Amino acid sequence: MNKVEICRIKSPYRDDMVVNGYLFGKGEESACIIGSMRGTEIQQTYICSQIVKTLKGLEHNGNICANKSVLVIPTVNPYALNTGRKFWGVEDEDINRAYPGREFGKTNERIARQVMEYVKNYTFGIQFPSFYADGEFIPHIRMMETGYQNTSLANLFGLPFVVVRKPQPIDTTTLNYNWQNEMTAAFSVYSGYNETINEEKAKQSVSAVLRFLTRMGIIRYDSLSGYISHVIDEDSLTNIYSGSGGFLRKLKKIGKEVHYGEVVAEVIDPFEGEVKEQIKAPTDGIIFFAQREPLINESDIVYRIVRRIHE
Repeated sequence: MNKVEICRIKSPYRDDMVVNGYLFGKGEESACIIGSMRGTEIQQTYICSQIVKTLKGLEHNGNICANKSVLVIPTVNPYALNTGRKFWGVEDEDINRAYPGREFGKTNERIARQVMEYVKNYTFGIQFPSFYADGEFIPHIRMMETGYQNTSLANLFGLPFVVVRKPQPIDTTTLNYNWQNEMTAAFSVYSGYNETINEEKAKQSVSAVLRFLTRMGIIRYDSLSGYISHVIDEDSLTNIYSGSGGFLRKLKKIGKEVHYGEVVAEVIDPFEGEVKEQIKAPTDGIIFFAQREPLINESDIVYRIVRRIHE
């Protein structure tokens, strides 16, 4: 294992901000794995640390394939992790909205530029991002429909779902989108948690990455086969909204089946304790996303479900 410097931002008042990566093997730039870009992405950083630990052992035993190399960058934003902030610096800028970056731009754009230049030639790019809504997902692979996406390769991670979404204008400044523009096969792995560490989901995500690297002939690792992934379009997900505000009592967990008209959650009056609303499933399906906050506002998303198509 070699520790390499990916990016350095100088500061006149404190130590330089340095982004480090961990390089395994030699030769072809085969796979790059990137963890957190925001200070709240604790689970993502932890997952990458466990991948580093495993790859270190595999390399020691000669199980990185010849002429293959893997780069792991646990975090692109150590400053935010150290200070407990979500975004970069006093400017409060999102690094994952600054790609491909600019050499003489704002600080987050300069970080994005240095990282992009270092990782753009890798054949496969794997990122652990967070989702805008705070909640729990079924672990899955998410891909943008850029014309370069390959769902067949995404299936090799062996996670339950592969979600394909049409990119919005704001997505053009993300790492995943720009990686694909550089002809890197890019995959976003969603582990289901952000600000807390969930060991079970972390192990599942680590296994998925190692399974993919094994199947692509980059490492030698004895992994279980995983799931046969179900490919869905994000537009096929149905949102279940709250009609009122209060305490949220969820009656269904992620991965569970629901049926049309079934009560899946209740909203409790925060002062009188009575049930204000019973939230019912609008269709048959499987719980894909569940809200995690104990308090819910009117019109908030409670669940997202994968609709079951009847024949």
